Amino acid sequence: MEIVKINPQEPEKAKIEYAINILMDGGVVVYPTDTLYGIGVNIFNETAVEKVFNIKKRSKSKPLSVCLSSIGDIFKVAYMDSLTEKIARNILPGPFTLILNKKENISTVLTAGENKIGVRIPDSKVSMELSRKFPVTATSANISGMKAPESLEGVYNQLGESVDLILDAGRLEKTLPSTVVDMTCNPLRVLRKGSGVELFEKENTENSNI
Repeated sequence: MEIVKINPQEPEKAKIEYAINILMDGGVVVYPTDTLYGIGVNIFNETAVEKVFNIKKRSKSKPLSVCLSSIGDIFKVAYMDSLTEKIARNILPGPFTLILNKKENISTVLTAGENKIGVRIPDSKVSMELSRKFPVTATSANISGMKAPESLEGVYNQLGESVDLILDAGRLEKTLPSTVVDMTCNPLRVLRKGSGVELFEKENTENSNI
């Protein structure tokens, strides 16, 4: 396992490319988001996805969300209608996980057999750069059932040497997980209140009144 310090405001290109190459080879990278540190692998590599479940000791009946680089990338993995896209554009990048209907190219290993997928575009330059070539998993860097750590020391204490690379951006400002919203139902439903929930509720109310 290797730890590489990275500038969260201006991520060094060489360090991002180094991390992407590890992901392309099926490796596991811990990276900063706009909420917590996450565990990332290439979502199109099923063997790597299974590593995440094993590292976290996570039930394979619980799906993993994905980190994307832009709104346009959402259309590569999921379906959005015009209202969903409007809301997404108003709140992303940000601390939200949007549950959408997945496209057929997405493995059900990732989604725990479900036809839905959780998508994130964190307001983090590191995570957006890391996922610009392909989506990566977006799940907190902790053992399932344990509190998500607030520092890299906590990440290491839980995960130890089980990952290949940690991108160290220092202590993150937010320590709440993302707000999770099911966008496939009407009305839209908040499944988990976390960072940014007030912004989503305001945006949803405004669009519901149109």
